[in-house]
Parts: sequence; structure tokens; C-alpha cells
Amino acid sequence: MTEMVGQADEKRLMRRFFVIWGGEACSLVGSALVQFALVWWLTIETGSATVLAFAMMMAMLPQIVIGPFAGALVDRWNRRHVMIWADLSIALATAVLIALFAADVAQVWHIYAILFVRSAGGAFQWPAMAASTTLMVPKKHLARVGGLNEAIQGAVSIAAPALGAVLLLALPMWGVLSVDLLTAGAAIVPLLLIKIPQPSRSAAVGDVKPSVLGDIRSGLRFVLSWRGAVILLLMVMVINLLFAPAMSLLPLLIKSYFGKGVVEFATMEMALGVSLLLGGLALGLWGGFKRKIVTVLVSGALSGMGVLVVGLVPPDAFYVAVAGLFFTGFTISFANGSVRAVLQSSVPPDMQGRVFGLMGSMTVAMTPLGLAVAGPLSDVLGVQIWFVIAGVGLSAIMLAGFLMPSLMHIEDAKSEDVKVEEL
Repeated sequence: MTEMVGQADEKRLMRRFFVIWGGEACSLVGSALVQFALVWWLTIETGSATVLAFAMMMAMLPQIVIGPFAGALVDRWNRRHVMIWADLSIALATAVLIALFAADVAQVWHIYAILFVRSAGGAFQWPAMAASTTLMVPKKHLARVGGLNEAIQGAVSIAAPALGAVLLLALPMWGVLSVDLLTAGAAIVPLLLIKIPQPSRSAAVGDVKPSVLGDIRSGLRFVLSWRGAVILLLMVMVINLLFAPAMSLLPLLIKSYFGKGVVEFATMEMALGVSLLLGGLALGLWGGFKRKIVTVLVSGALSGMGVLVVGLVPPDAFYVAVAGLFFTGFTISFANGSVRAVLQSSVPPDMQGRVFGLMGSMTVAMTPLGLAVAGPLSDVLGVQIWFVIAGVGLSAIMLAGFLMPSLMHIEDAKSEDVKVEEL
């Protein structure tokens, strides 16, 4: 059945969306638990910033290489099916890791390989979910949904470290990782039962279907022709270059600089989670400034100041660093939710898969570069130095955005409603 997005039964679509959203939220708990457990295992086994940085690089590489192709395929394929297979592949990768730990043969390179496979599944899942959200949630609510997404990320960040710390003390590693299989099922079952609207084939690809490379090129042309989006993309790329390595080195900062253990690591992660939860809920209630790009720039600049605090405090001021990270999480949730809303409301739904895939690939591509520098530099000069660099850089970049007219008017270009079909 074909219908106009503006004429769809909003309540029906919103109910569908939140059932699927709830399942994916459960899956996030398992994924975060896996990440917490593996990061701490690598920290204890190696104590190396370079190892942690390389593990993060392996988790990012598929999103860089596969992302553009995954986005183009998301626009061609049934997005519900894409999410099902993506979630299933991630769960199967965890099952392999469970078997390795149960047999007591797990090695560091096994962790690298599994992180690579899980990331490949995520390269398909994220653009499919983001693009589906646009066709199930009215534009007026996209910023609020963005805030709720940040809130659920925060809730997961609270639950996963607490649960992870308890389970790591009570269970073997394979037992801890088994939780991920249960939460993956919670995400897959609703997708098996609920239909998701799809862009009409005529609107998405025209009468003659181009190649996948042709779809990628069309997405790239769309992004490059939108000057405000290019500036925003470049800003996010530099931010990822600075910010992502700092977060990946957090466990080593706690262990080597503050001299703390797994409980304090969980405390720091939970503080970040609470801040993301509260910030996301606040954005969900408020919706941000009328121009959402202003919300992005103001909150982004403030978050950089919080990161700077984490890098500058002395070793005996651990809880001041916790407060700085809390402030960072609260403010960055406003920026993340608002960026997503700007793009979802401005990019045509039939192009969102390839555009989100391309932009995700290009921004994530900066993270391995940052990790390649941050790991060895932190091993030589100390982990805290990178938090100082990231904090100053993030605030400076965001404040510079106010001087760029194309960025400040990025929301002036709005996409029109297009026909969709349910498959």
C-alpha cells in the first residue's frame, strides 16, 4: 500500500516505532556489557594504551570501509530485513567469543576479530534504523526522539558498567558475554513481527535502477552540494579525531593515572551514563533552541570544557574528574540528539541510507587516525594529555561554528514529504 507520509496514521506508526525502539534499547544493554567486559579484560591482560587503541580501530574499520556500501544497500533493501540480519550477525559473533572463553583459548587477536565482525553488523544496522525512524516519527518530534535516544544511551551506560562489574566478579567471562545473546533476541523478535514503512521504489531509485556505486556517488553529490552539511561533516570529523580516543583511553586513565580499579571504572562509566540519561530526557522535554544548530554549537562547546577538566585535575582528585565527565555527558547529549534531528528532517527519506552511511563512514574514518596518534603519545606522555587536547579542540571548533553562515542556516533546506510503501 502506498500513502503519503503526512497522511499516515501517526499514532499507529509511533506505536510501531517504540516497540522496535524498545527492542533495540534492550540490545544496547548487551552490546554495552560486551564492550565493558572486553575493554576491562584487555586492560588487565595488557595494560597497554596501544592495545586499547588498536581494539577501537578494529571496531571502527568496518564502519569506514563498509559504511558507504551498507548505506546504499539500505536504500535498496527492506530496512526491516537489514536490521534483523545485522542484529543476528552481531549475536553470532558474540556466540563465537563465548565459545573461545569457555574453552579458555581466547587471545587478544580473537578480541580484535570479533570486534571487527560486530562492527560490520553495526554498519548496516545504524543507517537502517536511522532512516526508518524518519518514516515512522513526525518531523516535529525528531529532536525529542533524538533526546530519547541519548537518554537510552545514558541508561545503558548506567546499567552496563554496574551489571558488568558485578558479573565480572561473579561469573567467568563467557557467562558475562552470554547476556548479549538474550538482549539480541529482544531486538530481533519485534522486527520479525512488525512492518516498517519503506520509501517507494520509484521515489528511491527512479525507473532505471543505478548500480550500488552509482547510488554511493549520488549520495556523495548530495552531501557535497550542501555547503552547510559539508561544514558540519568536517567539524564532526575533527571532533571524532580528538574525542573518541579520549573515551577509549578512559580505563587506562583510571588505572594508571588515578590508580583506581574496576569499581572506579564502573563509577566513571555510570556517571557518564547518568549524565547522558538526564541530558537526553531534558532535550526530549525541551526540544532545543528553535535553530537546532545553535543547540549543537553551544552544548558542544560546553562539553569540551568538561573534557578539559578531566585532563587537568591532579591524581588525587578522582571525583572532580567524575564531575567533569558528568558535565561532558549532559551537554554532549544535547549536541548529538540535535545533529541527528537536523539531518533526519533535511535529507530526503529515500536517500537517508546512503547519506547516513557516507557521513558515518567519513566521520568515523577520523577516529582510527586519532587512536593511532593518541595511543603511542599517551604511553609516552601520560593518558591525561589527550583529554586536554580533546577538550580545548572541541570547544574551539564549536565556537568557530557561529562564524560560519552556511552552517548557521543549515536547517533552511528542508526535504519534502515523499511517497512510501509498506513491505
